[in-house]
Amino acid sequence: MHDDLSTLPPDARLRPTSHRGAEILDLVTRAGGTMRIHSIAEALDVSEETVRRNVRRLSDDGLVHKVHGGVLLQYGSTELSFAQRMGENPLAKQRIAAHVAGLVSNGSSLFLDIGSTTAFIAEALKNHQELLVVTNSVAVAHSLAARNNNRVFMPGGELRSHDGGIFGSHVLEFIQEFRTDFAILSTAAINARHGFMLFDLEEARYSRAIMTNAATRIVAADTSKFGRSAPIALDAPSAVDLLITNARPPKDIEDAARIWGTEIVIAS
Repeated sequence: MHDDLSTLPPDARLRPTSHRGAEILDLVTRAGGTMRIHSIAEALDVSEETVRRNVRRLSDDGLVHKVHGGVLLQYGSTELSFAQRMGENPLAKQRIAAHVAGLVSNGSSLFLDIGSTTAFIAEALKNHQELLVVTNSVAVAHSLAARNNNRVFMPGGELRSHDGGIFGSHVLEFIQEFRTDFAILSTAAINARHGFMLFDLEEARYSRAIMTNAATRIVAADTSKFGRSAPIALDAPSAVDLLITNARPPKDIEDAARIWGTEIVIAS
């Protein structure tokens, strides 16, 4: 996937955006490019002052415009969210990806979603052979197509510029054609009260569909997702068979996972 960093100010190219700043960029991008401060604070479960502080830095980097009571994406920054997420916690994501890849045998069939952790998993699967992969992610398809006798299936629809995901009215119909060994998903947030959560309704609908049609459902998420909140449930938390992460989660999430019947696996 091509990320045009030439559209960004020089300081923004050199200075990494904080995790919270990346979350704000991702959320505002998904909201269509503009969002109120109080809505961002509510979605991320943080104070408005925390949002304002991060927005000031994003504005200094030329990634957003501050407007009265809200924030507007700077032109040319709409593709940043996926690139920034790929740059967040890469060692943890690589560790998780290697563990997930170890669960997948040659010849397996799997659904993969559009998350950044999922993109790392696709890279970790590059030496596998004869996989049948169903994905709506251009990054995943690029990693796994045309190698080792893999078969990669993608739905038709709109290719979103900010995350390289394909969505549209025919995507869910397309998913119903397949039954796979694994559904491998990412998530924006995990908390004990609501389980696994996302910011985007279309992503949630895609995730639910592939979970229904897979024998084993895996969520791959690093520890930065623990204790966070997002507005949309991925699915009933009991639908997730395995949560693969890079370190032990907080006790409340461990306790909740036992109730859900979700096994927590720490990637070694």
